[in-house]
Amino acid sequence: MVAEGPAAAVVTLPSMPTSNDTAFLDHLADTLATLPGTHAVSLGGSRAQGTHTPDSDWDTAVYYRGSEGMFAPRCLRELGWEGEASEIGGWGGGVFNGGGWFTVEGRRVDVHYRDLDDVERVLAEAEEGRFRVEPLMFHLAGIPSYLVVAELAVNRVLRGTAPKPDRYPDALRESAPGEWWGRAEATLAYARAGFAPKGGRTEVVGAVAVAAASAAHAVLAARGEWVTNEKRLLERAGLRGVDDLVVDQGLGLAELVDRARELMAAVVEEARQGA
Repeated sequence: MVAEGPAAAVVTLPSMPTSNDTAFLDHLADTLATLPGTHAVSLGGSRAQGTHTPDSDWDTAVYYRGSEGMFAPRCLRELGWEGEASEIGGWGGGVFNGGGWFTVEGRRVDVHYRDLDDVERVLAEAEEGRFRVEPLMFHLAGIPSYLVVAELAVNRVLRGTAPKPDRYPDALRESAPGEWWGRAEATLAYARAGFAPKGGRTEVVGAVAVAAASAAHAVLAARGEWVTNEKRLLERAGLRGVDDLVVDQGLGLAELVDRARELMAAVVEEARQGA
């Protein structure tokens, strides 16, 4: 049962055979569901999409309402799992507002905090074609605010209830490609004018990488495909060819930027024409 108040009991995960993934997931979901204020628990990442390997992490999320003031990270810490849990907002704030990394029964488990008040607001914005881009560690282009909506679209809700989009919003398919491609173009233009003339190869290559990630977001938005992280972003968008350009020592820095822009523009335009 999903806990709905501060008096809800918190239980620890019982010992179980590490070979039984189904039993492990059931116990994991049941335990997270008892955290005070939790409305829903979901499974994400490769395990939700059936693309995992035996060594893949178990990516989970707990959904609560910040307006209720019942969810507290200390309750997660009190489970006694090896690892650490941030405070709410500890990962920089915004829609990706914190979580924890743990080892549970020999498995790596990530727990993300998701405020349903924020999720529902972002979902309404996405339906209107509005979003913002937030910085997040390990992400080149940052993350779109609609990432939390994408999670609900592709993740498995294990306990409780949470809103689940039944489609990629038409308004977002209309607005997001232009926003992302504009970011890519601006990044490349700055690299060509500011970094390339000064011989800043590291800066130019970094800018190309950031622009490629932004362009990939543009491609997938035009196709109406949800994105939850950057791990396979370039592959999915068909932009892996940028790799060959950044390692080509025969290209001057300005030419590298120009060639990269040409490649990205063609892929983005194809996606927008096919939308």
